[in-house]
Amino acid sequence: MGSDVSGDAIYRNSSISKDDTTPIMVVIPGLTSDSTSPYIKHIAFNTAKRGWNVVVGNHRGLGGISVTSDCFYNAGWTEDTREVIHYLHHEYAKAPLFAVGTSIGANILVKYLGEDGENVPIAGAVAICSPWDLLIGDRFISRRLIQKLYDRALTIGLQGYAQLHQPQYTRLADWDGIKKSRSIRDFDNYATCLVGKFETVDTYYRRCSSSSFVGHVSVPLLCISALDDPVCTKEAIPWDECRANKNIVLATTKHGGHLAFFEGLTATSLWWVGATFEFLSILHCSPYMHIQNKTQNPGPHSSFESSIDQGPYLNVTDGMVAAMGNDLVTNDVVEDLQEVQRSPDQETDEAVLDSKQGELITEAKPSHTANTGQTSKQAAGGIKDGLSFNITNPIRRCLNHLSRQNRTSMWLLGYIAIVSTWPLAGAALQAVFKKKLRSALPAKLQRA
Repeated sequence: MGSDVSGDAIYRNSSISKDDTTPIMVVIPGLTSDSTSPYIKHIAFNTAKRGWNVVVGNHRGLGGISVTSDCFYNAGWTEDTREVIHYLHHEYAKAPLFAVGTSIGANILVKYLGEDGENVPIAGAVAICSPWDLLIGDRFISRRLIQKLYDRALTIGLQGYAQLHQPQYTRLADWDGIKKSRSIRDFDNYATCLVGKFETVDTYYRRCSSSSFVGHVSVPLLCISALDDPVCTKEAIPWDECRANKNIVLATTKHGGHLAFFEGLTATSLWWVGATFEFLSILHCSPYMHIQNKTQNPGPHSSFESSIDQGPYLNVTDGMVAAMGNDLVTNDVVEDLQEVQRSPDQETDEAVLDSKQGELITEAKPSHTANTGQTSKQAAGGIKDGLSFNITNPIRRCLNHLSRQNRTSMWLLGYIAIVSTWPLAGAALQAVFKKKLRSALPAKLQRA
């Protein structure tokens, strides 16, 4: 409420202890959206029901809060998000922080993660329906009638936002131009560029596009986009940049629209809300959470070796997510070999995933005793064998997963084929066997 932050008063939720280790999800809304938007309430309520704390970072001037400075948010304004996250990290240092951005909020989130790199206190993040490249999106949203309708609707929302803060916009921007705006580009020309001191609209779009910062993201990041998004085109998705960054998982669906992904006959649930919480909850229970300022090996974006062909792409069909990547683990193989050489008398356990039963089976394999006469050729051969195993194992798991799906699909198709063709096949079989039966019977029985 406005009264909670008026004057020098600061609202503090005393029900959360500073020593609380409950995860906190920070949600960054989309353009002209705030904590009262239905989809923001949806993810907030569903996450809170699962025991997590939720903080919605309303954009400056939204959520019933007045603007007390000459700064307004835009598609690349990361300062407010940075302040909110750092405040929460300072107040609740023991609670892991996760961030979720939607639409323009996703663009702001990815840009923030790329700007600060390893220094962000975020353990993991999710970007939903990000526009990625604002310049491409500007060209796309004025292309067809359906996009022009969305463009006009979003412009009306921006004009309503400007109306809330007319004194500042009248002084800092072109108020007459704002009232006459018929597109987002018009509003950005008469308002955003003047307030943010950008030379041109294209300059603003280039500087604030998150696609330029994807390569520097250093936290686990799930990106979900629908290929039929009527606002954020698939042409703007940085496919190769996401593939080259080992920290990013890019999931695209054929359908879903913009922040929709409705489920059920009554469309009362959103698929991306469940997918977001599932990803972050699993990440929270894994050792892959990002820790601020931790020392890591340089990622693919800073290495001379290209990892374009080992991308963490996902194939999402009918709500089922199938991994399609095959990451190389050369460094892990070398470390494992060195560990075996240091402890030759120990036994090593190898985890093998049974593709038929889906159970994790541990097999004990005796390690080979290292002798002093081992040559470099033998060591290289061991590394080569380890590399081939680690390279082909993910591919084999992927193929087994696909084969299980295909096997189920083949049984289903066979059942449908039998049910749909049985009347015709039954009639044909009856005619054939009837003729054979007549030819086999004696003539007397046939006349009878």
